[in-house]
Amino acid sequence: MKQTTQLGNSTLTVNRMGLGCMGMSEFYGSFNETESIETLHKAIDLGVNFFDTADMYGSGANEKLIGKALKDKWDEVVLATKFAVMRGPNGEWLGLNGQPEYIKKACDQSLSNLGIEAIDLYYMHRKAPDVEIEVIVGAMADLVKQGKVKYIGLSEVDAATIRRAHKIHPITALQSEYSLWSREPEQELFDVCKELGITFVSYSPLGRGFLTGAFKSRADFEAGDFRLNNPRFTDEAFKENIKFVEGIDRLAKDKGVTNAQIALAWILSQNDEITAIPGTRKIHRLEENLGAFDVDFTEADFALIRESMPSQTIGNRY
Repeated sequence: MKQTTQLGNSTLTVNRMGLGCMGMSEFYGSFNETESIETLHKAIDLGVNFFDTADMYGSGANEKLIGKALKDKWDEVVLATKFAVMRGPNGEWLGLNGQPEYIKKACDQSLSNLGIEAIDLYYMHRKAPDVEIEVIVGAMADLVKQGKVKYIGLSEVDAATIRRAHKIHPITALQSEYSLWSREPEQELFDVCKELGITFVSYSPLGRGFLTGAFKSRADFEAGDFRLNNPRFTDEAFKENIKFVEGIDRLAKDKGVTNAQIALAWILSQNDEITAIPGTRKIHRLEENLGAFDVDFTEADFALIRESMPSQTIGNRY
């Protein structure tokens, strides 16, 4: 299986298995800075060079953590961060902002948090409903002209929005949730990405950990874990969605690999350009995830996946 790809409409080459860093600062229970930094360094040692953060993760704390960990390693990595989701000083949610002046300030703050002069890939995290995409991408394009951003990306938008954006400035990557229980991007996003030369980046490729089989009930989550408020993790949803895990379990046992490796290998097998950014704080999980490159599927395996996966997921993504 091909392990690297060139990000769309760019000169950046990345490992197709990146590292999502959100959980190192918020959302998934307790975290440890020392452990996270060790994991980031180990990732580079193992050939991972695509790291994903956002200004809203930990209200800037995640970018600062990445900046600290990668201070002397920027020439070895491709760093992606995002703007648009506003947080208050105590972490409160303040909505979406796509105004050009805000985008400029957000970029400057991210550069400061990270301790760098230019962001490799700058995403619009979510589209603010009150600002046209042409205005938002125009402001992002200005950042490219100023040398503060090298390439731009979008997250969680539809095909029509991607086309409109791409007319203003070339889009390098589209990031959307995609996994064995979140397959909506197959309906039209894959086609528009292929047509426009945009790399599709899969976030939450392990279904926020659910598809690994590590969580059997709500009792397995720490207090404060955001999944406890997620519609897919209610008691009722758990009982139905566990059928996804059972299907993965069967194939994983047949192949002598883990559920995570099956779920990730399935994503990477969709085409040679798609990348995945599973998040983890732990080195052994990082190593396990990279083992997905060694998993080969037969047509019978794909048929088994199709037959064993439920036709729909219970609960909305958010």
